[in-house]
Amino acid sequence: MKKPFFYILAISILFFSCKKETPISSDPNQRLEFSADTVLFDTVFTSLGSTTHQLKIYNRHIEDLKISTVRLMGGEASPFRFNLDGESGTEFYDKIIPAEDSLFSFLQVTIDPNELNTPFVVEDELEFVTNGNTQTIKLMAWGQNAHYIVGDQHVSSINGAFKIVADSLETTIWTNERPYVIYGYALINSYGTLRIEEGTHIYVHEGGGILSWSDGQLIVQGTAENPVIIEGDRLEAYYDDVPGQWDQIMLMDGREGADHIINHAIIRNSYIGINCQSVFKATQNALRVSNTIIQNQSGSGLYSVFYPVEMKNFVISNSKGHAVQIHGGDYRLIHGTIANYCTFATNTFAAFALTNYVENAATNEVFLYPLLDCQIDNCIVYGSNENEIITSFYEEADSTYAFNHCLIKSSKYVNYPAFSHCIFNKEPFFAQTKQNDYHLDSIGSAAIGIGNPAIGNEVPMDFDGISREGMPDAGAYQYVPK
Repeated sequence: MKKPFFYILAISILFFSCKKETPISSDPNQRLEFSADTVLFDTVFTSLGSTTHQLKIYNRHIEDLKISTVRLMGGEASPFRFNLDGESGTEFYDKIIPAEDSLFSFLQVTIDPNELNTPFVVEDELEFVTNGNTQTIKLMAWGQNAHYIVGDQHVSSINGAFKIVADSLETTIWTNERPYVIYGYALINSYGTLRIEEGTHIYVHEGGGILSWSDGQLIVQGTAENPVIIEGDRLEAYYDDVPGQWDQIMLMDGREGADHIINHAIIRNSYIGINCQSVFKATQNALRVSNTIIQNQSGSGLYSVFYPVEMKNFVISNSKGHAVQIHGGDYRLIHGTIANYCTFATNTFAAFALTNYVENAATNEVFLYPLLDCQIDNCIVYGSNENEIITSFYEEADSTYAFNHCLIKSSKYVNYPAFSHCIFNKEPFFAQTKQNDYHLDSIGSAAIGIGNPAIGNEVPMDFDGISREGMPDAGAYQYVPK
């Protein structure tokens, strides 16, 4: 019974031992092909490594090809690092690519700092020699010097490392000469002030953020032409709109006369955009936000617990959670666009959530706040859900709220007295919700002309500097005919 098996095995061995190997070509006309002729890295912060880029090397011919030499021309001094077929180095010899096959290679770059404030380019080349042919691949990367804020302190009350950037009785100014890169938390200590000037660009690593401790103060002073931008530190195009890349801006209770000011800022791709809470005591200050965009959060855009907040000319958009989540406090929101068209997750959270309590999910304990007074005027609250506003109150706490002259997506509150001169469930016709463009894009927009002129006079220019004279539109932007 075993004889046929050994017979087949012997024939198989004879067949494979007689099979001719594919010859290695010596034809100088047979050249390599590559997945790119230039490997270009997006801006890389000096002293920090880059992401990995892939370069594929193809043999499109019916014979094997031997690459006599592969060289990283800058050698050991090159800022680039090269890995070929699983092996790292700067020179490789006699690498064979089988017929109609390919090799994988990977590249990274680390750029040494210099004295330049503006981005600069570093370059090198990969040289491939095959059958006497020399082929080169260009390597290019933009380098950017930066100020690095690296957390080096720990306390049990802060979840993560932090570095004090403005100590007690100290005012620290961040300028726009170079970007700031934060690892951990940049902490404003009690009675300290951090002032961020126009055009400053802040990149925050995963898990980090800006934290104003009790009685600290944050002042962001952007302009329409040069806003302050706060975002994650992944610079590849893929990460332009990925939420949750960093943690949050956390503002604790403050002292009288030391309001937190955020004007002309873009805050994007965080877990929470702005988180303001009275932690140790009832706050004596307020958060005042104007001409600011908060977008692409994996949690909430604005999360506020028992805090006074004033917001004018603002856009809060595309959160996996509530775009605005309020638990007690004193609020005045004017000419804002609050919109949840979450494209990176199935969104079941209403854009706007309003309560006078917080609940401990672990213990089911409910804590009531003694005051909730929320006034929303000339705003848009819209999104992809049927109801974009939810409210929940305990009668034991004093709570009032009012939506006036707003465009709202809701089937629940149409006849509620707290909603005065509001338009329900009529399309705002935003320009591009997937691109976070919430300009009004059609003369048919239900937001046009529904604002209260008296409220419009409080904010006479829209987010783009367009006059609101006459009957203003609801939201952050006036409609401009094409």
